[in-house]
Formats: sequence, C-alpha cells, structure tokens
Amino acid sequence: MAAHPALARSDVPAARAGRPARRAAWRRFRANGVAVASAGFLLIMYAVAAGGPVMTPYPPNAVDIVNANARPSPAHWFGTDENGRDVLARVIAGARTTMTVGLIAMVIAIGIGACVGSLGGYLGGWVDAVLMRFTDGMMAIPYFFLVLIVVAVFGSSFRNILIAIGVTSWMVVARIVRGDVLRYRAADFVVAAQALGARSARILLRHVIPQAAPSIIVAATFGVANAILLESALSYLGLGIQAPQASWGNMLSNAQAYVWENPLLPVYPGFLILVTVLAYNFLGDALRDALDPRYPV
Repeated sequence: MAAHPALARSDVPAARAGRPARRAAWRRFRANGVAVASAGFLLIMYAVAAGGPVMTPYPPNAVDIVNANARPSPAHWFGTDENGRDVLARVIAGARTTMTVGLIAMVIAIGIGACVGSLGGYLGGWVDAVLMRFTDGMMAIPYFFLVLIVVAVFGSSFRNILIAIGVTSWMVVARIVRGDVLRYRAADFVVAAQALGARSARILLRHVIPQAAPSIIVAATFGVANAILLESALSYLGLGIQAPQASWGNMLSNAQAYVWENPLLPVYPGFLILVTVLAYNFLGDALRDALDPRYPV
C-alpha cells in the first residue's frame, strides 16, 4: 500500500527542520576542544588497532628469552616483556582486543536495551510492568559479579566475554529509551500517524525511536568505557582474555610480577586504559551537551 500523501509531505519539512538542529549540535561539539581531542584520539586508537599487524615489525607472540625485559631501544620502542615479546606489538594487539570487546559488547547492550525500553514504553500496561520489574531486578545485581558468574560457568573465551558484558549492560539503555518513548508516544506526530493508519512497528521505528537516538548515543559512549574497564578487570583477575592473546588487562596482570625488574612494563597498558576511558567519558559529556535541544545555540 502506498504511503499516505500527508505522511509523505510531512517527511520533507521534518528533514529540513532537522538540519539547523544538527548544524547547531555540530557547532556546540566543535566548541569543546577536549571533546574534539578525545574523538581524535579514539579514532587514532581504532585505526591503530585495525592496522596493527602491518605497523609493527614483530609478531605480538614472538618469544625471545635472550632479550627478556629489555629497555626501550630503536629495535623495540617500548622494550620487551618477561618473555622477550615486543611490548609495542603487544600493546597494539591488546588495543584491538580490548576496544573490540568494548564496542561490540555495547552494540549488543544497545540492541537489547532499545528493544526492551521501546516495547515497555510504547505498549505500557502489564507489558511495561513486567519488563521494567525485570530490568530493576537485573540492575539490583552488581553486574561485575554477574559477569564473573557467566564467565565462570561458560568459560572465558573471547565470544563468551563479549556476550557476558553485552547481556549484563543493557539495563541503563532500556531505562533511557523507555523514558524517551513515554515522552513522545503521545506527541502530535505520533497521534497523526496513528490516525492515518500507520502500524505500531512503523511508528516506533520511524518516528519514536529516532527521537531517543541522542540519548542512546550518549549512553553508548559511557557504556563502551564501562565495558573496557570491565574487560580489563576480568583479564587482570585472570578470568578474561587468556594468554597468549593480548589485552590491556592481562598485560597489566603479567607486568605486576616484574615491576621492579621492568618498571615501564605496567605503565603502557595502564596508561592506555586510563586515557581511553577518560576520552570516552569526555566524549559522552560533550555529546550530551551538544545533542540537548535546551542547550543555547
């Protein structure tokens, strides 16, 4: 069935009206120098993680016992670890692992949270009550211990860690999406779409959920930072990414036994965890301010 002419015509003014808002949000974001620097740093880190294998002359797992705990030199810019492996190659391999876990786990969390929050907020009634009480129950459990239980039961493979972090981090997203859906489900454009016979799924996907996109983006940036911290903590405790695969967390764990022999060994992964999480937090704060329509243009 063809779209109603009124709906077709209403899309054009809405698109045109959204352009000034997007330009204003971009101006507000560019005015925040820390946020721009944070975004640039994260882009560089993802580019380095993606192109890591061709950027270092040494494989990350190549062992050279003769050169164990070597200091930084032209041959090994960051030195070597306790097994003679090139620390720079390990750091880049760890960036690929840790940042991939954070990104994909948050995609899983956003998918689950958006579905739960949008269904509960739009349908209301007993559906909303059941979904939100389940969400409250999940939020009452410390998610670090919940992830520990999942990893202990199903194993600490890369896939299991991704799934464990993703399925235990969706609750905040669900709450945010539900609040925005409750805010917009009685709006004039939703009532008009219902009067014109639009299906509930179309209204949710085309009209309501896009209104919650700014809140989801902000929650996602903070969520990636939390996922990186969680993966690093699991790997540090020996329950996350297992050797010989590198992650910043298990590099930090291995380095603590050699801190007196090679003091720089724990500095590299620890510093990168700190800076990456701070960059995501600064980016999230800036996006929240830039995407807030109440913020002065």
